[in-house]
Amino acid sequence: MEWREITAKTVDEALTNAMLELGTTIENLEYEIIEKETNGFLGMFGKPAKIKFRMIITTENTAKRFLVDVFNAMGIKASTEVVFDKENATIEINVDGDEMGVLIGKRGQTLDSLQYLVSLVVNKNSENYIKVKLDTENYRARRKETLENLAKNIAFKVKRTRKPVSLEPMNPYERRIIHSALQNDKYVETYSEGEEPYRRVVINVKKTLRDVKYTNNKPANNTYRKDYSKDGNKEGQKTFHKPYNNNSSSTNNSNNSNASKSSSYNKNYSMDYKKDYEKYKESKEKKEQPVETV
Repeated sequence: MEWREITAKTVDEALTNAMLELGTTIENLEYEIIEKETNGFLGMFGKPAKIKFRMIITTENTAKRFLVDVFNAMGIKASTEVVFDKENATIEINVDGDEMGVLIGKRGQTLDSLQYLVSLVVNKNSENYIKVKLDTENYRARRKETLENLAKNIAFKVKRTRKPVSLEPMNPYERRIIHSALQNDKYVETYSEGEEPYRRVVINVKKTLRDVKYTNNKPANNTYRKDYSKDGNKEGQKTFHKPYNNNSSSTNNSNNSNASKSSSYNKNYSMDYKKDYEKYKESKEKKEQPVETV
């Protein structure tokens, strides 16, 4: 960062003005005293103090200074809190002020764009990639809750209609929220399609369940049961029977048993009658034969 010069009555006053100009504290300020103030003779011919200063170049200061310049250009009065986690290489920035709706934009698009710009500035001279998260008025948490509810509602619709649903284009962070919300769902799957910035999430029934009927968002029990018939089928041959009523089944069984008994009786009767008829015919022929006389 380039050096700046400032003049004030005293060195302390010059430092205070320098901190206000950069929006930082004395710990993040590097300065040199060019001229100290002088009182002169009897309060006349005194000279003011003059210093040159610049902000110490750190990750936090780089991000904060960039945001201050952006807010000044936009005419927004806001305070910025920056927390840098060096171990995890992440930087969290929270902005507080009035008219934050302008900073958030439609569905967080302005906030996402500003976060992207801060990431570019922070990582410009950084050896390792630093992940930036920019938030205001707890928008990120509220947006996450909204997307999770949206994912569950769309999943319910997909289970009911069994038709895929494509969501609106989202950034990678929001798409991950949708995937995470439905990753443990047994009946739907999620995947992304399209190219950035129009890449979107699709929610669909899982491939293994697309041919199965659903009842109350769960696979319905198969209305056909598998059975192995002992009569008239080979061993291991599958037969399917529709569900039946117990009363009608018992009635049919009784009718079938009666019918089998009846057919068996008729068959036996006809056989006995035939034998009786043959005996009767033989006896009749014997009677009709003339008796030989000696």
